[in-house]
Amino acid sequence: MTGLAAPPGLLYSRSLVYAVIATGGKQHRVEEGARVAVELLKGEEGAEISFAPILVVDGDTTLATPAELDGAMVGARIVGEEKGPKIRGLTYTPKARTRRRWGHRQHYTTIEITSIATGK
Repeated sequence: MTGLAAPPGLLYSRSLVYAVIATGGKQHRVEEGARVAVELLKGEEGAEISFAPILVVDGDTTLATPAELDGAMVGARIVGEEKGPKIRGLTYTPKARTRRRWGHRQHYTTIEITSIATGK
């Protein structure tokens, strides 16, 4: 059943505890045990890193203000590095006969979330 939309009201097997972290100018919704590709981070494979969450949801409890998130931490482990898709472009200036082809391939770090601590 891959690729099909779930019917309304169907509950996903997602955890009730999740957090939103910010890294590389982007925000990611993470759960414990999830693997996420984030912007390239410095660190060796297997190194432990931590993020300060922006939002933590623990069942019915939502922590969002800086006072509530004081001491909250999301622990992760670096799994490896990977490359994103190749992006190709062409710059063309008419009448000047100028053409320039360019390409870009973004590097990502894959992390595995090991713990979500609320700090309470």
